[in-house]
Amino acid sequence: MEIDEAVRGCSDRRMRTKYANAVYVVQRAFALYPFEEVAFSFNGGKDSTVLLHLIRAGYYLYKKDSGDVAEMDAVKNCPLRTIYFESPCAFPEINSFTYETVSTYGLPLETIHSDFKSGLEGLLKEKPTKAIFIGTRIGDPNAVGQEQFSPSSPGWPPFMRVNPILDWSYRDVWSFLLTCKVKYCSLYDQGYTSIGSIHDTVPNALLSDSSTEKIFRPAYMLTDGRLERAGRTKKTNHNIEMNSVASNGMTSIEGEQTISRAASIIVVSDEMLFGTTEDKLGAALCKKLHAIGWRVSHVAVVRNEIDSVSEEVERCKSMDDMVFILGGLGPLHSDVSLAGVAKAFGVRLAPDEEFEDYLSQLMGNNYTGDRNEMALLPEGITELLNHKRLPLPLIKCRNVITLAATNVDELDTEWDCLLDTQESGLVQAKPFVSKHLGTTLTDVQIAPVLAKLCLEFSDVYIGCHRISRAGPLVVNLTGKDNQRVEAAAEKLTSTFEGQFSQVDSCK
Repeated sequence: MEIDEAVRGCSDRRMRTKYANAVYVVQRAFALYPFEEVAFSFNGGKDSTVLLHLIRAGYYLYKKDSGDVAEMDAVKNCPLRTIYFESPCAFPEINSFTYETVSTYGLPLETIHSDFKSGLEGLLKEKPTKAIFIGTRIGDPNAVGQEQFSPSSPGWPPFMRVNPILDWSYRDVWSFLLTCKVKYCSLYDQGYTSIGSIHDTVPNALLSDSSTEKIFRPAYMLTDGRLERAGRTKKTNHNIEMNSVASNGMTSIEGEQTISRAASIIVVSDEMLFGTTEDKLGAALCKKLHAIGWRVSHVAVVRNEIDSVSEEVERCKSMDDMVFILGGLGPLHSDVSLAGVAKAFGVRLAPDEEFEDYLSQLMGNNYTGDRNEMALLPEGITELLNHKRLPLPLIKCRNVITLAATNVDELDTEWDCLLDTQESGLVQAKPFVSKHLGTTLTDVQIAPVLAKLCLEFSDVYIGCHRISRAGPLVVNLTGKDNQRVEAAAEKLTSTFEGQFSQVDSCK
């Protein structure tokens, strides 16, 4: 069988492993379910094209292993019931490729014109169907929580979803298609990397030829598979989009003044709770956030326990725009931050092949077991933030960013890279300005004046701290309007003539 020979004869060890695991799932499905009660969902895309040829190879090997030599020539194309949900919004190229492929391999096609759920309900009523092969991969929106064999979701018609390529990456898909030299939809040679409907799919801008905006390189030339869906975007009027951005004011001074961003910081460290070490990173991160106009609403130190991390993330992720986690990242038993994040979002940890590539380049094969456990990331919600100055990408899960820094210098580097990475979501707002005034007056003497000042200058934060119980009191005035901060400071100092002097913020 040409597919099996092509893969087993290639030099890509990972491709051979992925192929072997996938065809095992296919063979297992044919062993579990009658052939006539198994179907294949085909949509003309790259993933289902890969799945088609894996099913052909798996079925051939299944028959070969069963000793049914007489049927070998008849089963090479695996005439499996094939379901195609045809949509008026589909690209013409997808439709033509689908029907051409069905004809080439002699697949009995069942075309459905309704939505996926209604179509399946009708199909299962008409023909008994116990299992359906689906080309779902980790990273797809509907992949969360699925295994190679996953029963259909509650409320759906009952059948077994069979996902042979669930753990395949974008690179694996193209490695297989190019190795086997099978035909795929022509749109992928025009810069499309993930194809939806004609209304929400454009060529991936990352494949644009620098000399002209109308020429795109083939999909297999996309170097970062995590950006596969970068072309899945609404086709909007450029002028409307630009006006929308302008009205939001993200690039104007007026807009900056209206931006209000808040962040939480979670430090994962038993050692800090034991008093063995001190939290320097949390304090440094507060200053960095403050410098770009973000307010830090919450800083917490939690134990190196999955539940402790999960509970804190759960509390903070819906309360603030961004949550930063420090500590608990790595291969040790106490490195539980990512597991805690996964639990907080209700997803599992799943292997991320792209991240495993980075780890392999950095540390080689210096880990135990069949898989690098550090490459297990929260499934379906993880985005890797790459930067040329970082040995490994930073990990972002929705609005939670896990930092790998172990000291302030490393934090400086990671922070600069975050600011330089648009995907981080760190919108720079108008920075805060502060004024710090010291006095030897007692708390009782200045308390009534500060209370009135808070009412008069409600847009200015007014707080106090003492260097020591017997030492001077420092009044801190912070806001985004320098004139208001200066006015509040002038009102305070004029009330107590000669009793206040400006001090350094650290004193």
